[in-house]
Amino acid sequence: MRLVLGIALIARNVTTLWDGSPTLLTVLSVLLVGAGLLLLAGLWTPIAGTLVAAIEMWKIFLLPEGLWVYVLLGTLGAALAMLGPGAWSVDARLFGWKRIDPPDRKS
Repeated sequence: MRLVLGIALIARNVTTLWDGSPTLLTVLSVLLVGAGLLLLAGLWTPIAGTLVAAIEMWKIFLLPEGLWVYVLLGTLGAALAMLGPGAWSVDARLFGWKRIDPPDRKS
């Protein structure tokens, strides 16, 4: 999920940078490309996912023509922020992979 979202963010926003968009969209695109790179590496995944979710939610109100794409990318960003980076990431190497095991049910 990290890889798909990271590639989608980079591909979508690099084309926006080349279009000569207004300053606000250029700044948002640079932030989203940076978040996409962080997600690809698995570095600061909760922070990058939260940033993606917030920016995509803001873009829903700013640019209403691509509504469902922004909803999808924002939802994936929020899901990654809550799930974390996973086992194959820089975060897992630096901080260890956190795993929560539910307690056994008592009969």
